[in-house]
Amino acid sequence: MPMRAVKVFFSIVFLAILASNIRLISHWSESRGVYDDICYLRQAHLFQRFGWQGLDTSLARETDGYLAARLRSIDFPNWNEPTRAPCHTQTADGSKWVMTPPPGTGFALALFPEGFQVVPLYALANVIIAGFALYGLWRAREPASLALAAVFGALAITFMINPTKASYSMAPTMVVCALAGLFTARLFVGDNRRLLLVAAVGILLGLSASFRIANVILSAGYFLFFGLSFLFWRSRETFAASLVLGLAFLAGLFPVFAANLVNSGNPLVSAYGGQDTAAPSLDPAVLLAYLRDTQFPLIVFAGVWTALLWRFANHAGVRQLTLLVGANLALNLAFFATHPVFTPYYIIPVLMLSLWTLLFAAVLTRGPQGSEAHKADGPRPSEMLSRTSH
Repeated sequence: MPMRAVKVFFSIVFLAILASNIRLISHWSESRGVYDDICYLRQAHLFQRFGWQGLDTSLARETDGYLAARLRSIDFPNWNEPTRAPCHTQTADGSKWVMTPPPGTGFALALFPEGFQVVPLYALANVIIAGFALYGLWRAREPASLALAAVFGALAITFMINPTKASYSMAPTMVVCALAGLFTARLFVGDNRRLLLVAAVGILLGLSASFRIANVILSAGYFLFFGLSFLFWRSRETFAASLVLGLAFLAGLFPVFAANLVNSGNPLVSAYGGQDTAAPSLDPAVLLAYLRDTQFPLIVFAGVWTALLWRFANHAGVRQLTLLVGANLALNLAFFATHPVFTPYYIIPVLMLSLWTLLFAAVLTRGPQGSEAHKADGPRPSEMLSRTSH
């Protein structure tokens, strides 16, 4: 079958899955009984009520009964006692009670009218992810990359219901992971705006922590790769790339720093506590839960794809990219495997970031043209980061 016909067919499949997702989302309720939902919606309410001053989540600002009404709608025990509300904690100095989640998800929800926030947020996120899937499908040049784009594109859109619906923070996280994956692939596959792409990736990785604070771990492999590149080669190019990545990452973290400063009094101190900040430890129950969960086949898929792409890549930049992806997967898996809490979506962000990166690397890479950049051994990291074209 001609590749164009295959692309048309799977475009129809993607749009059919998208339509099915939006139909399901249109029937969702914002009072589904999940405690974390209340906090995200309260943050959105604070932004709509106070503007940027909504970063202050102190319960002293709860003068309109919004939190109590939300808790009562899900039959929460002690709904009329604000200090018993979920995902709220007392600051170290005991001066006030504040919310623990970062402000990004609440800000995203605040873009839509109160009472109709979750449905449009998820519908928009689904449309964006479908757009990335279609882009990957139509950029595929070879049967193998087309097959990967078709299979993963369908899975990526499907995942926008399960497990993405498990937490409101996952919808914007999935979008950021897809965009960061595209920019990462372009960084390694011959785009001539290297420092600009490094900055874009750094900002996106930092910004992702505004939706889920654990998303900060998504940057681990990037800092390891760029840091080792500088230590090994000590060139001006690798130093510039590492510096730009770090500064851009800090810029992306600005909303988190601002929220911490307002609520905890220190930009580097979050309001999280308890199990969320427990020391790493190996818990057989947590490991077994991951082995039994649908996240485990995705981990295997991402690992095998990374290894195969490294083995058969005919583009030097793609081999460098697989090292970054592999390191990032390993570091994130190590973190969550030693985290005392298991959820069906904790590892999904790094898996989606990795898989989108691998997909875009596959569909953007041209066949070997006999240039220096396509030799099996390829350029050194310093050369890879400094070249302006292939």
